[in-house]
Amino acid sequence: MLKRIFAAAAFSSLIFIPALHAQAPKSVKVQSTWPASITLQDHLRILADRIDKLTSGSVKIEVLAAGQIVPPFEVLDATNKKVLDGFHAIAYYWVGKNPAAALFAGPPGGPFGMDHMDYLGWLYVGGGLEMWRDFYQNDLKLNVTVWPAHPSSPQALGWFKKPLKNVADFKGMKCRQTGLNAEVYAKLGQSVVNMAGGEIVPAAQRGVIDCAEWVGGVEDLRLGLPGVFKYHYTPGMHENNSIGEFGLNLDVWKGFTPQQQQAVNSAFNDTFIAWITRWQKQNADAIEEMIKKHGVQIRRTPPDILIASLKAWDEVAAEHSKKHPTFKKVYESQREYAAKVVPAKRYMFPPYSFAANYYWPQESTGPAAKKDAKKP
Repeated sequence: MLKRIFAAAAFSSLIFIPALHAQAPKSVKVQSTWPASITLQDHLRILADRIDKLTSGSVKIEVLAAGQIVPPFEVLDATNKKVLDGFHAIAYYWVGKNPAAALFAGPPGGPFGMDHMDYLGWLYVGGGLEMWRDFYQNDLKLNVTVWPAHPSSPQALGWFKKPLKNVADFKGMKCRQTGLNAEVYAKLGQSVVNMAGGEIVPAAQRGVIDCAEWVGGVEDLRLGLPGVFKYHYTPGMHENNSIGEFGLNLDVWKGFTPQQQQAVNSAFNDTFIAWITRWQKQNADAIEEMIKKHGVQIRRTPPDILIASLKAWDEVAAEHSKKHPTFKKVYESQREYAAKVVPAKRYMFPPYSFAANYYWPQESTGPAAKKDAKKP
């Protein structure tokens, strides 16, 4: 009798132990390219928390900031080699591998006038996400898969030690730029320098750079840019629609159950909305603080600079389309989608400035427009 009991107990343990093992949480090590203090890193934290909740704790993201395991710009290769399980960055950081990478970050001009929702439409409806993943896996030969993440735009033109009047003022300026934006501004006369965000302030203090582009609003405030630059110009055309990325090693992703994969997909959508709505309020608070506390002079970018940057981008895009078939294919796909949605949206949506000027006229110096404010 005892033999039968022990045999039954041993048999049940063989079933029960693997079941417990199958339910053990999956720990996923993800490093970003951002300093721990800025809100882009907050996005990764919010995403990790949402994934934890939607998977009932079965997938746990270990959130790591820039440099904790590998240097900031090595997170993509580290994920491919499984030194990391995943990364949190933006695709234009990888233009050194192939310039088409910039097109998956919401390139200059929208592209073609698209805003965030239009660009997401191209990704999810127009086949852009499939192109993005195919580009990494087949063009770059990387064992990774990606999702659109933080919508960190529209971004400011940047920070300057001197005021700007026109494009001619760019000539000879040493400015921090990244990705294909560096090529755009080089065409406009800047001497561009590529560096991680955490290096901008010390570089400005040492006089290595005269100007810098980061993000704008709260990101720039947290990074400390108001302490080293006096003039802040906004908006810019170089990243008026930029969207970041979250990537996983493909084997790690395939190791998730179908339910976990669906939960992760849902977490991206949830976090996108949760983060950007909070971020816009944070930006408004940051602009107020920069003016009142730090004495920053926030100025509108001269229109000729915006137009010149779009023309320069058209030149850069045409040059890379001739050299790189994937760049041409993706860029034409974006143009085709934009040709449909942008003109239609212009009919449907009133100009943002119309009601904004009615209630908050730019010439008003108070916190709110007077009740008798007239229509523009």
